[in-house]
Amino acid sequence: MSYWLLKTEPSSFSYDDLEARAQAVWDGVSNNQALLHLRAMRKGDQALIYHTGGEKALVGTAEIVSLPYPDPKRNDPRLVVVDIRSTGRLARRVTLQEIKADKSFASFALLKNSRLSVMSVPQALWKKLLAMAD
Repeated sequence: MSYWLLKTEPSSFSYDDLEARAQAVWDGVSNNQALLHLRAMRKGDQALIYHTGGEKALVGTAEIVSLPYPDPKRNDPRLVVVDIRSTGRLARRVTLQEIKADKSFASFALLKNSRLSVMSVPQALWKKLLAMAD
């Protein structure tokens, strides 16, 4: 199993929106590195949902429920999407400020490449982030 972080602007698509649907398509990704991460996703992988904008915080978790497939809204086979479903809101939001304050996250893509919308999360950091949310 792999672990991921998916960033979203809550005014466009929030965790509330994800919870309101049984399943959602994670789309709108066009950055090459982010697309590589999407293509690497497999059913059963887990993801943290991160709100950008004014919130800048981890807010919930999701499960990848499909293999990557071509974005049906765009006529470009390089652009892929996955289907995800909500698996729960975090007990406590974990802010970007908290993550930055912890030196164990120094090499984490969220801090090193802040514009990347889809990134892998090493298992040790995944566990630490979930622990911070409790």
